[in-house]
Amino acid sequence: MFGGISRTALAVTLLAGSAVAIDVKIRDEQTSNQLNRIESIKDAAKTLASSTMSFYSDRDSDIPGIVSNSLYWEGSVLFSIMMRYWALTGDDSYNDAVSEGMYWLRGDNDDYMSANYSSYMGNDDQLTWGLAAMMAAELDFPQKPSMPSWVTLAENVWNSVSSRWDDSNCDGGLRWQIWAYQAGYGFKNAISNGALFELSARLAHYKKNQTYSDWAEKIWDWSATTPLLKEKTWTIADSTSCEKNCSDSSSYQWTFNYAVYMSGAAYMYNVTEGKSKWKTGLSGLLNTSQQFFPKKYGTDIMSEIVCEPIKKCDRNQILFKGLFAQGLSLIAQVAPYTEDDIMFLLRGSALGAAATCTGGKKKDLCSMAWYKDEYDGSDSLEQQLGVTSVLVSNLVAFDKESLTTQSTAGNSSASGTTTGSASATSSKPTSTETASGDKDNGAGMLSSGPIVLITAMLMGVLSFL
Repeated sequence: MFGGISRTALAVTLLAGSAVAIDVKIRDEQTSNQLNRIESIKDAAKTLASSTMSFYSDRDSDIPGIVSNSLYWEGSVLFSIMMRYWALTGDDSYNDAVSEGMYWLRGDNDDYMSANYSSYMGNDDQLTWGLAAMMAAELDFPQKPSMPSWVTLAENVWNSVSSRWDDSNCDGGLRWQIWAYQAGYGFKNAISNGALFELSARLAHYKKNQTYSDWAEKIWDWSATTPLLKEKTWTIADSTSCEKNCSDSSSYQWTFNYAVYMSGAAYMYNVTEGKSKWKTGLSGLLNTSQQFFPKKYGTDIMSEIVCEPIKKCDRNQILFKGLFAQGLSLIAQVAPYTEDDIMFLLRGSALGAAATCTGGKKKDLCSMAWYKDEYDGSDSLEQQLGVTSVLVSNLVAFDKESLTTQSTAGNSSASGTTTGSASATSSKPTSTETASGDKDNGAGMLSSGPIVLITAMLMGVLSFL
């Protein structure tokens, strides 16, 4: 049990008829038939996936993978969740759009440093694309002949970002942003370091490569020397400044920060076959993450507690809950001892989220505040994506094999390119993989753009002052 989780969930009633279009049966008391529960979740997820991708089709940008010209990272979130949707529902309707965007933005060096966006990207932006490529590799998402394999793209991102590890300030860590002219360059933040930690752990899990494991441990241990990861309280601070030698911190608590550190710890728990260090860390962070399921909402409905109650979440922050839900479902798979408690949270959140989906002509538009049981009149791709994610995440309770635990034939074919050059036993592991010529295998806060930067600084970094 996570500390403080009640088994008495807030009752969420989904009324039949025109008022509620997303009728999903998840709990045993709603239907005792497991197949009925699975089909109910899949049907609801299909409805939400369709509305989500309609927003993508109708976006202002005509560049594949770019959802908004000011948010380079958002496409990676969309595609990661839609790949999981495909893997857990079997619906491949959106695979072509996902594949097109994932390949289009990979950049000249196959590391998601796309030339049109690299001048204002942050380490966190690049890493979310690396994690999306990692998801594709783990799920054995269909590849295109002659294109780099998904794991090659993930490793190239890892090589690119890890080369920026900065020992000259705070004795280590990644800066938030890449370039000195960016306002976030003077800070080291949780999402950049946590995302590199997660990517390292997932590559260690997938590639069985000790160097990735060593780096995961290095990042975790360094984070624990700063306010970013406080092992005494198991809290994660948003950011810390180089100017003060990483001794100060922003106190804002965001779901996404917890998602990356917890996911990385769960993968390392799996890689090390249950090493106590990782179980202690994972369990500690899971206990603290109960703050995102406030008692006043029934202890099982997720909330972005910094901005949601005051209705001040920006587009970046609206995405976080979907990533948190996805992270929790991954944790339940690779650290099975957490499954019962995590699924309790995901079930309650899915029911609450679905109950808000009564907007629009089709009664399928959803709100961000899942605890309100009603549609608030707002709509966005980000809100739809969050609900899609939490619905899809509930399917892991019925699918124990949707993650590939090691390199597969489709993702590990011979020949290819990589941006690294070291061997698996050196400090920089590399990949030499491209997709084969055979048929496809089917088995913030980020820093993209000036508007996002200003919002993030106001909501997070400026709390130092």
